[in-house]
Amino acid sequence: MKTPAELAARREAAKAKLSPPDRPRVLVGMATCGLAAGAGPVYDTLKEELGDAVILTGCVGVCRFEPLVEVIMPGKPKVTYVSMTPEKAKRVVAEHIKGGAPVAEYEIGEDGEAFFAGQFRVALRNCGVINPEDIDEYIAADGYEALAGALSGRSPADIISTVLNSGLRGRGGAGFPTGRKWQFAKDAPGDEKYIVCNADEGDPGAFMDRSVLEGDPHSVLEAMALAGYAVGSSQGYIYVRAEYPTAVARLNTAIAQAKELRLLGQSIMGSSFSFDLEIRLGAGAFVCGEETALLTSIEGNRGEPRPRPPFPAVKGLFGKPTLLNNVETYANIPWLLTKGADALNSVGTATSKGTKVFALGGKITGTGLVEVPMGTTLREVIEVIGGGCPGGKRFKAAQTGGPSGGCIPASHIDTPIDYESLSAIGSMMGSGGLIVMDEDNCMVDIAKYFLDFTVDESCGKCSPCRIGTKRLYQLLEKITHGRGTERDLELLEELCGHLQQNSLCALGQTAPNPVLSTLRHFRDEYVAHVRDKKCPAHVCKSLVSYSIIPSACKGCTLCARVCPAGAITGAPKEPHVINSQECIKCGACFDKCKFSAIVKE
Repeated sequence: MKTPAELAARREAAKAKLSPPDRPRVLVGMATCGLAAGAGPVYDTLKEELGDAVILTGCVGVCRFEPLVEVIMPGKPKVTYVSMTPEKAKRVVAEHIKGGAPVAEYEIGEDGEAFFAGQFRVALRNCGVINPEDIDEYIAADGYEALAGALSGRSPADIISTVLNSGLRGRGGAGFPTGRKWQFAKDAPGDEKYIVCNADEGDPGAFMDRSVLEGDPHSVLEAMALAGYAVGSSQGYIYVRAEYPTAVARLNTAIAQAKELRLLGQSIMGSSFSFDLEIRLGAGAFVCGEETALLTSIEGNRGEPRPRPPFPAVKGLFGKPTLLNNVETYANIPWLLTKGADALNSVGTATSKGTKVFALGGKITGTGLVEVPMGTTLREVIEVIGGGCPGGKRFKAAQTGGPSGGCIPASHIDTPIDYESLSAIGSMMGSGGLIVMDEDNCMVDIAKYFLDFTVDESCGKCSPCRIGTKRLYQLLEKITHGRGTERDLELLEELCGHLQQNSLCALGQTAPNPVLSTLRHFRDEYVAHVRDKKCPAHVCKSLVSYSIIPSACKGCTLCARVCPAGAITGAPKEPHVINSQECIKCGACFDKCKFSAIVKE
């Protein structure tokens, strides 16, 4: 493709190709979540039946309903089918596509429709809509239009001004204004500069960036090229974890297609601007999500953070000025530069503009991927979009920001989701993981879980993090085993402050957040563990005991048969007894008792 005019002509041809008036369009979700649920055989079955009418797409978002199939008949509304199998797919072909009558019992239903009702999609606008392995589908969805517009006369200063005026902030956690970061990189002296994409998504329960790369890789490629044009760079790197094979494969395909059409590489669209991209695979170290550790890893060294300043915009990759954003931030850029600053500026709150993608997980009915305007309340995300906690359980807390974030209690469920509001209650936006907890979760155990993760992922370069996180974990372990004292609670807070003030990078500085937020909002649970030697949620094994109610026990012997320690005795049809000295507190008897005769305290 030699000129922007040729791109425009190709776009019109692609749109005509994707909307044939005489045949259906059948979309099959083939992201990691769909593939794990069995989308491959469903896709193959439909392909055999319908040929080119069947298109693979990325993650639609409602992960609990995978595999998903969407059928678009000419002139008819889209119909979404859930939990599909090859057999169900054949019935849909016979009755809906060939017979004209949708199969109502397979349709998504009201709860699935509610999942999408409160969303506003920008970063996810093409996920589940286009084939990520076909560049023409991206072009038909206004893909590379922003890049063509830039090369047709928009100045780098104009590009940066638009990003700055939009109010877009980095979606990787800290929320630094994106336009300011771009301006710093542009103003930094040097003939050689780099553009880097942080796709090293490592938070437990987070899969936002993976889904964008699997469902809409060209949006990231176009954004990085635009960033290169704006700051004066001709080389970019995408740092993605090797555990994302589908994302890596689709990125490689997208890069090859873009180069073939001269949308990447030398003299893009016949202009004087050249920009190339390479992929660098990460080995899964959580610390490499920190920008300086990531850059060190790209350079071929062990991924360890470096002191700042100097910041990467001044001295980054290979010692050169470097612009680094994460996947979601880049995914906003083509839409923003096509629609204009006001389009993003009009969404969200006064200080948190646009939308945010969240990966809903944990004790939530509607697990999946959602994108909502900034300022949407936690209640709307959890109860309306996510459907609340399953089994009628009471919502207790939500963890945002992953291991670096904090736990938000039920009393703050009406908190708007924006950078300032979350920070005010001891949490943070983070990259977008949102883990829901119900009444059965122990918050001390939750804090210990995240500390265990951080201890494993600390690079060990600085002693405050290397030693401090381990010591924090040991204190929590002591408390959950019933050996804690009230002095230990004071030590926890003291040690948390030391970590925050003295750790080299954000991993150590934010590691105390889960502890501090649970101490702040759930201190009564810590006190119960320390003073009463009880776990209110009955989670911490060392503080749990089991006993049998004689009047309720039928003497069926099932509890004795499943007990691995032989701690339960009793004659058939007679009440049984648990020997507390021999009980290993595995809970097998409690789970198996059919008469609710076993009490867990």
